[in-house]
Amino acid sequence: MSAYFVTSTGTDIGKTFVTAGLIRYLRQSSQPVAALKPVVSGYDSSVVETSDPAVLLRALGRPVSADEIAAIAPFRFRAPLSPDIAAAREGRSIEFDDLLKFSRDAVAANSGLTFIEGVGGIMVPIDAERTVLDWMAALGLPVILVVGGYLGTISHTLTALDVLTKRALRIAAIVVSEKENDTVPLDDTVASIARFSGGVEVIGLPRLPGGLTQHPAFARIAALL
Repeated sequence: MSAYFVTSTGTDIGKTFVTAGLIRYLRQSSQPVAALKPVVSGYDSSVVETSDPAVLLRALGRPVSADEIAAIAPFRFRAPLSPDIAAAREGRSIEFDDLLKFSRDAVAANSGLTFIEGVGGIMVPIDAERTVLDWMAALGLPVILVVGGYLGTISHTLTALDVLTKRALRIAAIVVSEKENDTVPLDDTVASIARFSGGVEVIGLPRLPGGLTQHPAFARIAALL
């Protein structure tokens, strides 16, 4: 039994894409795998099929249904805002102890590899006092850090590395997820980050054509887990 926390330097960077790709790779290798995304903001129940939990469920080979989504993503909020603000808009809040229990129970229930996908970036507030970083630190799981390929990502990535290291979190891999509008060559970004990564492997994941979800980078990431 082992688990990894998938986090990022910000929102819409590629956490779900990377997590889903790893799930598919591991399943094709006949390895047991589970995944959850406990906290979701910007969740629109009228377009469930495009939601992050639905992407993970399809990768796991599970049906996309209300019950299945609730099973992996119990804390869902409509507003595309940080979870503390999104929850407050609905007169709700996230009980941190409940979040930890859900995460730990999910890991304990799976005999294989479990991915816990975070929400937004590492310092996104969960409630009035705690952030995603506090969630990760409480679980103490190794981290897969997904970062962008945009101009400025090097500074954002090194800042994240510093913060994670100071909280004694082991970083299993850094994945640079390229997007269509990135202006910096992916290889240059990977090389620059690697010079400052303290030995943590930095893996570039090129932008893939529409509909394509497989790439050798997923095998390289999986080999580090």
